[in-house]
Amino acid sequence: MAERRLEGKVALVTGAGTGIGAAIARRFAAEGARLVLVGRRPEPLETLAAELGGLAVPGSAAVAADARGAVDTARERLGRLDVVVANAGGAGGPSAGEVDDETWASGIEANLTSALVTVREALPALLHGGEGAIVIVSSIAALAAVPATAGYSAAKAGLLGLTRSLALDYGPRGVRVNAVCPGWVRTPLADAEMDELAARRGISREDAYLLATSRTPLRRPADPAEIAACCLFLASSEASFVTGSVLVADGGSTAVDVSTLDFG
Repeated sequence: MAERRLEGKVALVTGAGTGIGAAIARRFAAEGARLVLVGRRPEPLETLAAELGGLAVPGSAAVAADARGAVDTARERLGRLDVVVANAGGAGGPSAGEVDDETWASGIEANLTSALVTVREALPALLHGGEGAIVIVSSIAALAAVPATAGYSAAKAGLLGLTRSLALDYGPRGVRVNAVCPGWVRTPLADAEMDELAARRGISREDAYLLATSRTPLRRPADPAEIAACCLFLASSEASFVTGSVLVADGGSTAVDVSTLDFG
């Protein structure tokens, strides 16, 4: 039997209750990690923790006291902290000319501040162990414009700058930091967006997913487990010489010059 890639490691995952975060938690648990799960909604978080034998810490990843409490839980209950996956996020629209200050601040907090706060509070524990891995979940919105999502796009791009800054500052002390940029993934949040598109076009949710990915090379959205596999690689010793990098998992979306497709 192959050795499990996170055997003996303790991992903290934010935004863990559903979607990509839940998939990361399941994959990490299958690879031997002991888990501390952070999320704002207690019910799905506690259900998942019970399923995986992990510890649920309800709270906001953007609030220092909540993030510190999760780190303290890892150290006090599990004895250490080796991996942090900053996956928490949220919406961040509309366009720049229409967004009000409150909505802008909310988008930045949910998508960028949450990662900074979580990582900042976790760094002492990661540094204490002499080595550690941080995986920041961004989006292809960091690499290409998305309609009417000024705050979201700005925050996701900011996560890549944060990734590189952390990699530079803490690599000499044994901590690796990388980012993942997913494209469309089948999650509750994406389902809601597809339902809006479906209603506008008079089609089904499934047809909306197919429409949204129809000009990407793989012609489909990702399953959350596929993004979890990317995070597992970056968190494991298989990526021991990888830091400051961005792993794009978008079915080829950002590889395409859409303006030329009609010439194909």
